[in-house]
Amino acid sequence: MDRSNSGPGTTRRRLLALAGGAVAAPAILRGGRARATEVTLKLHHFLPPTSNCQVRFLQPWAEQVLAESDGRLQIDIYPAMSLGGKPPQLFDQAKDGVVDLVWTLPGYTAGRFPRIETFELPFLGAKTSAVNSKALQDFAERNLGQEFGAVHPICFWANDQGVIHSKTPIRRLEDMQGRKLRFPSRLTGEALKALGAAAVGMPVPQVPESIAQGVIEGAIVPWEVVPALKLQELVAAHTEFADGTPTLYTSAHCLVMNQDSYARLPDDLKAVLDGLSGQAASAMAAKAWDDEAPVARKLAEERGNEIVVIQPDETERWIEATRPVVDAWVQATEDGAALLEDARATLAKYAA
Repeated sequence: MDRSNSGPGTTRRRLLALAGGAVAAPAILRGGRARATEVTLKLHHFLPPTSNCQVRFLQPWAEQVLAESDGRLQIDIYPAMSLGGKPPQLFDQAKDGVVDLVWTLPGYTAGRFPRIETFELPFLGAKTSAVNSKALQDFAERNLGQEFGAVHPICFWANDQGVIHSKTPIRRLEDMQGRKLRFPSRLTGEALKALGAAAVGMPVPQVPESIAQGVIEGAIVPWEVVPALKLQELVAAHTEFADGTPTLYTSAHCLVMNQDSYARLPDDLKAVLDGLSGQAASAMAAKAWDDEAPVARKLAEERGNEIVVIQPDETERWIEATRPVVDAWVQATEDGAALLEDARATLAKYAA
């Protein structure tokens, strides 16, 4: 954490670095400031600076922090792993103080966070990020304190419906047989295997090249991430599930902070972060996901891609095929049955 004061020379150098397109240059947050910056935090993530997550969530959130701290607390955003490492290492970068904050998916380190995996079970989540995120944040505050005790959580959220994007259409369960499809987290991979697919795990930035080179035939991602990957140009079909049915998968996301970086903040700056944490930050993230989904879907439609909507009767076949994945997770996870019951009840509460 950089506590140096920000003077005119520093600001000018930052702007020049941004204009020069330096690889590791952060997304500088500019605007009128009533007071000089006292603390600057580094936020690291794995998607491009043009990604929906940065443009519509991380950057507006950081701008709110700047405004509500009266210009005293600045957050510089470093996208696309520009500070080094690989996406699965992000959580440890925050835990170990390599950076101050990270946005990451706990599922990138399979099996390390079993309790948050509850929300990644197949056919559990709702179709909107708003419902999934409110429920996950609520669930996290009751159940994930120990699992995320090594960091200071800012918020948790979960994406909207999981969509299958593929080179050729997938209309029925039988169409999944042998399909080489990317999955984002362990349980989604297990679900794909149960459905007959050849599941391939990888962080989302690797998806475009892997499809282009024929390593995979498609990927399981929400609509929101499609434009950043230009996925609508790499596949010809998109399979989703009808309204009124649960979605194939959702992934849990988190924005977390190094414990010492938080502890060193003055109490009034801690209060600023606290006021923009929890459900407040989770709701900002969810809105970014839900607002972008129809825009991304329209891009696919305009290219003439086929959008398949699996109806409830067929969905039941998929749910039944993945039931062993849910049962095995319950048996292997401490308090698994109770966690699953809690998650279902919390999702139902916010869906209502």
